[in-house]
Amino acid sequence: MIKKLLNRQSHTITGAAIIIGAASFISRIIGMVRDRLFAHHFGAGDVMDAYYAAFKIPDLVYNLLIVGALSAGFIPIFVELLTKDKKQAWRVTNAVINILGILLVVTCGILMVFTPNLMHLLVPGFEGEKFEMTIMLTRIMFLSPILLGISSVISGVLQSFRAFLVYSLTPIMYNLGIILGITIFVPMFGVAGLAYGVILGALFHLLIQIPSLIQNGFKYQALFLWKDKYVRKIGALMIPRTLGMATRQINFLVITIIASTLASGSIAIFSFADNLQSVPSGIVGVSFGIAIFPTLARLAAKGNKKKMSKSISDTTRQILFLIIPLTIIFLLLRAQIVRIVLGTGEFDWNATILTANALAFFSISLFAQSLIPLLARSFYALQNTWTPFIIGLVSAGTNVIAAIYLSNIFGITGLVAGYSFSMILQMALLWIFLHLKLGTLHETKVIMTLLKISIAAFFMALSIQLLKYPIAQIVDMQKFWGILIQGGLSGTIGLLVYGFICNQLKLKEMRLFHESLKKRWLKLRNIQGEVNEADNI
Repeated sequence: MIKKLLNRQSHTITGAAIIIGAASFISRIIGMVRDRLFAHHFGAGDVMDAYYAAFKIPDLVYNLLIVGALSAGFIPIFVELLTKDKKQAWRVTNAVINILGILLVVTCGILMVFTPNLMHLLVPGFEGEKFEMTIMLTRIMFLSPILLGISSVISGVLQSFRAFLVYSLTPIMYNLGIILGITIFVPMFGVAGLAYGVILGALFHLLIQIPSLIQNGFKYQALFLWKDKYVRKIGALMIPRTLGMATRQINFLVITIIASTLASGSIAIFSFADNLQSVPSGIVGVSFGIAIFPTLARLAAKGNKKKMSKSISDTTRQILFLIIPLTIIFLLLRAQIVRIVLGTGEFDWNATILTANALAFFSISLFAQSLIPLLARSFYALQNTWTPFIIGLVSAGTNVIAAIYLSNIFGITGLVAGYSFSMILQMALLWIFLHLKLGTLHETKVIMTLLKISIAAFFMALSIQLLKYPIAQIVDMQKFWGILIQGGLSGTIGLLVYGFICNQLKLKEMRLFHESLKKRWLKLRNIQGEVNEADNI
């Protein structure tokens, strides 16, 4: 039964997005437990500043060498080869794994040696024990890009086969490893246990996918195929995507550099708020972006731009239908969210206020952050990686200028405001150039849907505002359960109001979401009965 469930293929974009989104939701819940443990044990101070700063360079390596190859080059080429020559598809997969593995080992080995020099550039505001702690954590974490790199290529294969469920479990395993680091390794090894937890999570991320990979037909071969035309094509597609990822990473590196010169805990506050706001954008935006990518790649391979534009437009409306009510919740209940997730132990009220303020500015750009994965992958499906790169470069430059200017006036919230503005700009430019590429994205339908969503969102926001203050008079707002009841009850009623209004307005996205959700639930309930039957779905 478990084998059948893990290898089930998804045949609709919304259905696949629901699977990915549900797993992402569980992962985000576990991630919030992780952050609560961080906040409880370390607060928003030097240890968390060092921990989050230590992530930056290993993350940069991972994003440049892996994410670029995976999203821009590997999946479209692998999907193309599956329809032409399956044997060659597996040969190319082996070559990519081996080549990237070598590149990662060499790169990370060199960077380990020069970590102190890199940290002087990255965190100029760190001194003494805090600086040494950052160096130590960074050196250990350089092992994670190697494991995550191999694992991410496997993820690309599973996405191509539409085996989204097992792929969706990987971030859950990653977060579980980090939690084990906090609860088991830190008492054993001190602060270094935080980095050991990251390595354990990366290992879990890899191991959970291997059985499904083998079942889909993979056999390891020590191939490199440096001169293979498909390997070279992946490399060619990877270059502008890698440069695009570099611009995104520069955003975060600049933020880290500036935040290191602000008050102690600024990097931690930015990271905590970023982790919280990534819950809705990850569950909605990333899930749909991943789910639609194989479909867009197939349509692009057939030259069917008409169906591509329709799929993008339909998915855009579905994303907006889901992300706008979540934006309302994060704006109106931001203090409750921060206090529920992080308000424990060493995480004091001042840290709560600063994080909630940062979360508010992040929330403004949630719609843009949720649409960017879809729009960027639309270009990658067309094997056009230069346009997203140039747009990303413009966005990064805007963010750097805004971050420097606004941080001098508003501190950490200024950094977040600059980031949000750059995300909205990036989304707008991607939309404009994709429209020019495809001829239309059915904007009229998007605007009509957005109008209906806005009406429902208004009544949702009104109901939350009217409810949260009377509820606060009934419960004890000094206690965890009081805050949870106030935020949870007012937010839930607000969502019910939103759903009711959408239903009354006969919003197509409401019906599609409900039907797909029901279908997915029925499939999962009946999985036991289907084990011995042919899969007709």
